[in-house]
Amino acid sequence: MTSQKAKKAMAEKFYLTTSIAYINSSPHLGFAKEIVMADVLARHQRLLGKEVYFLTGTDEHGAKISRAAEKTGLPVEKFADRNAEKFRELAEVLNISFDDFIRTSDKKRHFPGAQKMWRRLSEKGDLYKKSYRGLYCVGHEAFVTEKDLLDGKCVDHGQTPEIIEEENYFFKLSVYTERIKEAIVSGELVIAPASRKNEILSLLEEGLEDISFSRPARDISWGVPVPGDPEQTMYVWGDALANYVSALGYGQEKETLFKKFWPADLHIIGKDILRFHAAVWPGMLLSAGLPLPKKILVHGFITVNGQKMSKTLGNVADPFVLAEKYGAEAVRYYLLRELSSFGDGDFTEEKFKESYNANLANGLGNFVSRVNKMILQYFDGAIEKPAPAALAAVPVNLEEVFIFKKETVEYFPPDYLIENFFIPEYQKAMRELDLQKTGDIIWRLIGMLDGYIQDYEPFKLVKKDKEKARAVLWQLAFGMFWIARLLAPFLPSTAEKIFSILGVSGDAKPEKLKIFRFKEHKGLFPRL
Repeated sequence: MTSQKAKKAMAEKFYLTTSIAYINSSPHLGFAKEIVMADVLARHQRLLGKEVYFLTGTDEHGAKISRAAEKTGLPVEKFADRNAEKFRELAEVLNISFDDFIRTSDKKRHFPGAQKMWRRLSEKGDLYKKSYRGLYCVGHEAFVTEKDLLDGKCVDHGQTPEIIEEENYFFKLSVYTERIKEAIVSGELVIAPASRKNEILSLLEEGLEDISFSRPARDISWGVPVPGDPEQTMYVWGDALANYVSALGYGQEKETLFKKFWPADLHIIGKDILRFHAAVWPGMLLSAGLPLPKKILVHGFITVNGQKMSKTLGNVADPFVLAEKYGAEAVRYYLLRELSSFGDGDFTEEKFKESYNANLANGLGNFVSRVNKMILQYFDGAIEKPAPAALAAVPVNLEEVFIFKKETVEYFPPDYLIENFFIPEYQKAMRELDLQKTGDIIWRLIGMLDGYIQDYEPFKLVKKDKEKARAVLWQLAFGMFWIARLLAPFLPSTAEKIFSILGVSGDAKPEKLKIFRFKEHKGLFPRL
């Protein structure tokens, strides 16, 4: 085995997933947020040297899909093919580094895993058949109760549920209430943020009820057939949740990827499907004798005027249009930094443009252009690293840096602050999965370096003391390198451009950097 192969074999594994998107219509900004969050974490884990498997995909079965296809006049298979491709295109437009894209209509890849999961539940004695009459929300693809409704309508979809009476298979979810609660309380299954953990624990305190796990095939033929009972179709959640293992080859002959990567290190989902992922999915896994996922990250909704952005409500913002108008990196920035990683966030195009100009054009873009211009003009583009004493002699004025208290008396140079403050804070925020906070730390670094330019005015200093100006500009160039390094998971194309401007590789070791060779550039983010 070569050393490279040996390193790969020894690398720590990291398996993360988004939820799989429902394809009843085109993707909206809410799902774009989820896949961008997942992409940042996947890229970060790769930079830590881990072997990452990043899964996304589409959920394609159920009544809602069949009805949406009927409205378009397309056969359901063609409707699914067309819409699934839109979600794959969105991932490519937003530069998402996914390793796999699973479709639940894939009979070769998904059906075997979903049906094996069903058989494991049946063998455990956790599936039974009974007649049922209840309220069915097509938007959720789920049975609901009166307490879930507001004025008789679904809170999320604004629609009155249908009354359905039929014979279905049920899953004994109630049996696993205490075991799921124990897993969450002990930290075996981490739910982040804490508010969502408390929400699911409150539900578990009430006790879980057995849930419908199939629908009659005469009503829903578009789905995975129930093993041994062709008159029943697997209920969409029993089918869809299995994607996290079917994509890894669960149910296939060898199950190589499944054995390598399961359990998942992280599922990233929206708050509206918390119950399915933190109660139903763990119950299925426990029944099937499989390990639980390690962590579930739950994000909020993107709202428009306080309402959930929803295809059902028709108030969506099109991520394709935004990416075409402003660039994919600008869309990634807004979703990651201007919206909470955990709570809801409101979107308007006006807010988007204000943020772009303030933080990308005037902030990051202007800083890179200023430093680039000064080093090209005063040092012919090549700035060499001064002696340590020279670097220590140009500290930051800490009274003007809001990360420190004003009574701080010690002054530190930027390279010291980056190593001892910004990087540890960034790593801590990443561990906490708080991507908005992580972005704030990067922009605080940009702000500190902007203030450093104001304090030393290297464009004036170079005429009085060129060596001191060299030390200041080296610190700014070194700071730019670290901005690119920290930005790499967030804005990968922008980070690559900055590394190119600096004339260095993104994987260069900071302590070995001796010279930056700057290049002309057109500007990262032209002002709107």
